[in-house]
Formats: sequence, C-alpha cells, structure tokens
Amino acid sequence: MTDIRPELSPKNKYWLEKHRYYELKHFCLQYPYWKKTVKEIDGMDSKNFPRGIFGGNFSNPTLKAVELREEYSNKMILLQDAVMAVSPELSDYIFKAVTLELPYENLRLIHGLPCGREMWYDIYRRFFYILSDSRK
Repeated sequence: MTDIRPELSPKNKYWLEKHRYYELKHFCLQYPYWKKTVKEIDGMDSKNFPRGIFGGNFSNPTLKAVELREEYSNKMILLQDAVMAVSPELSDYIFKAVTLELPYENLRLIHGLPCGREMWYDIYRRFFYILSDSRK
C-alpha cells in the first residue's frame, strides 16, 4: 500500500503545511459519523434523544438537535462541494478515498479507478488544497 506523503515540497502547486493536511484528512474521515448522526437525529422523537449525541447538559434537546444537524449537514455539503470542484467525473473515487481512507491500489483494482497513479495523486492533492481554501 502506498501512502501519500503528508508533506510536499513548498514548490508544489498544491502544497499544504503537514499539520494542515492532517487536520483536513481527519476532518474528512469524520464524514461517516456525521452522516450517521444526522440520520439518527432525523429519525428521533425529541423526547428520546440520547444524551451521548449532544455531550453534556442541555435544556432544549430539540434546539440542540437542530443545531447539531445543521452543523454536520453543512460540513457534509462542504466536503461534497470540494469533491465535485476537483473532478465531477472522479467524484465517487475521491469521496471514497477521503472519507473511507481507501488507497490508490484499492480504488484502481477493486473499484475501477480509470486513471494512473500520478494523475490520481495530483487530483487527491488538489482536493485537499480546495478543501483547505473552503475551510478558512
């Protein structure tokens, strides 16, 4: 398995500071949790919200649910928009790579990624560059 290097040369057109890249990578890996939580909130009666979803005390569970749903939905949209901005044709592959941490080899052999390694990593880096710009 080939892992992408977290730090590129500052001369690279998609250069990000190493820790900014890690921040964005971990942001993306939270997508399945956001999606699950939004789905749970959408299907709950406000009287039955589990305390674990909100963390700590809250006086108005319905308001807290709306705020949390909006926050997670906005993050999901931000990530999806960045994926589409990079390449609508490869959006499914980019999305899987960044939210499920699927490596190039897996995407190429199992999911049928239709591009070579060099092109893929250029697209992958561009995604994080665009996401970084969106999350200022």
